[in-house]
Amino acid sequence: MTKDSKRTFNKILIANRGEIALRVIRTCKEMGIKTVAVYSTADKDSLHVKFADEAVCIGKPASTDSYLNIPHLMAAMEITNADAVHPGYGFLAENARFAEICGESGVKFIGPTPDQIRSMGDKITAKETMIKAGVPVVPGSGGLLNTVEEAKEIAKEIGYPVILKATAGGGGKGMRVVWVEAELEKAYDNARSEALASFKNDGVYMEKFVEEPRHIEIQIAGDRYGKVCHMSERDCSIQRRHQKLVEESPSPFMTDELRERMGAAAVKAAQAINYESVGTIEFLVDKNRNFYFMEMNTRIQVEHCVTEEVTNFDLIKEQIKIAAGEPISGKHYHPKMHAIECRINAEDPFNDFRPSPGKITVLHQPGGHGIRIDSHIYAGYVIPPYYDSMIAKIIAVARTRKEAIDTMSRALSEYVIEGVKTTIPFHQQLMKNEDFIKGNFTTKFLETFKFK
Repeated sequence: MTKDSKRTFNKILIANRGEIALRVIRTCKEMGIKTVAVYSTADKDSLHVKFADEAVCIGKPASTDSYLNIPHLMAAMEITNADAVHPGYGFLAENARFAEICGESGVKFIGPTPDQIRSMGDKITAKETMIKAGVPVVPGSGGLLNTVEEAKEIAKEIGYPVILKATAGGGGKGMRVVWVEAELEKAYDNARSEALASFKNDGVYMEKFVEEPRHIEIQIAGDRYGKVCHMSERDCSIQRRHQKLVEESPSPFMTDELRERMGAAAVKAAQAINYESVGTIEFLVDKNRNFYFMEMNTRIQVEHCVTEEVTNFDLIKEQIKIAAGEPISGKHYHPKMHAIECRINAEDPFNDFRPSPGKITVLHQPGGHGIRIDSHIYAGYVIPPYYDSMIAKIIAVARTRKEAIDTMSRALSEYVIEGVKTTIPFHQQLMKNEDFIKGNFTTKFLETFKFK
């Protein structure tokens, strides 16, 4: 296919499960594209299997035997004659080799190119790319640390506190905050050991630890013709152990001037790698509104629906159109409304958020003006213990942040899930917390949040 040619997809295989698979199926149906669901034996009764045009079992419950099994996925594409694959998020969504194999097999990977995935997949390479592009980055080692002595020298230069991070990391694995030099050697050894166990790569690097940070990300889209636009920000600062629980747009911490600067930096970051697809540039923003590049996610995000609601824009449709060779509009979108998303996990918030798989005996989903639910569950559905515990996303949208919080509070009070424990009680309390209501929070907020 030439750079200027376009294609029409006849059938898209969704290489994922649960709510994101169902989300992609919905957009494909609106576009007149047939869909193929894949599923493990544990997911045979999931809604994405029921609503796709075709469904193929790809293995046993373990992810390595199913959703991460590239030969099984390629076989499913071949027997169904799928001409494109949507990876969703997680699993193989940012696996450059999978994207490469799809291309070699004549199947279009709906996402960026393998080289673009690789360039942002390694955090050291990504940081070097951003420095060259003139995007602000957190001061740090500039590369992998070779010895603890080197780590000590760099820490003296940039000043404590510092943070050690695994270069192949994610989800807080291989990450250690160091406040004084006496703690550095132990933290260095522990970070490398955890990184090796989690990612089979013990490489770690160092950055200045940003105190009182906000986690603010910019949604971007780029096409093969060199156009890039941003669709404003999402504030993802409400986190537990580096896992996002609540996201919103616009950020209560944002100013028009800061949005303009961060949007421009995000566009510059995407242009630096000739990015073509939708993606997210994630930043840390300190209390003085200085912002620093953290990482780029070369895929659709869990929280993409927040942006969709405030911009009235279908990001999955845009992703498919870009993959088909269509140009983006080139327009920068800004929030017209306020949206808040709560991730509903099958976890017990009264017991250190312990996973709570099992059968849903009763389900009542909330509705009404300003409420969107993205979920794959139903009464009688059995939540398997093998995958991520998120079972639903509830998004409230209104004209103001206060109205969005009020709408979310009302909807959460209507949300009934019985048979398993969920995080609904946690979100109900959060929506009534005075500091949250005032927008007075950082990524450390939940460390002091009094949950009862």
